[in-house]
Amino acid sequence: MSKFNKFEDLDIWKIGMSIAVDVYLLCDLEPLKSDWGMKDQIRRAACSMSDNIAEGFEYNNNPDFVRYLNYAKGSSGEFRNKLIILNQAGKLDKVVYETLYAKSVEFSSKTKSLIDYLKKFEADKKKK
Repeated sequence: MSKFNKFEDLDIWKIGMSIAVDVYLLCDLEPLKSDWGMKDQIRRAACSMSDNIAEGFEYNNNPDFVRYLNYAKGSSGEFRNKLIILNQAGKLDKVVYETLYAKSVEFSSKTKSLIDYLKKFEADKKKK
């Protein structure tokens, strides 16, 4: 894995940002526009994904970064749960739901891969 100098270069951050922007735009439309509680919760979950990537990266050490990657992955699960609720309640367009759901699954998968890589790297470093 190559060394990254800034969080903005990470694919997972880019995916998280894309989700957050999509959700912000979605929340400007009905029915979410008028649903203050859900709008706030889904925005926070969506933003938390990329926020945690950025914050953890800036600590500049792998153990802290891994901790924040886990938080980001957790936020992705929370976000996906909100999507499922909105979808089952008939509050989301099917294409919007499927697109955001797929992005969230991709985010979680890639985040898990990075967590696994960093944990292995740290374990290998301790063996030396």
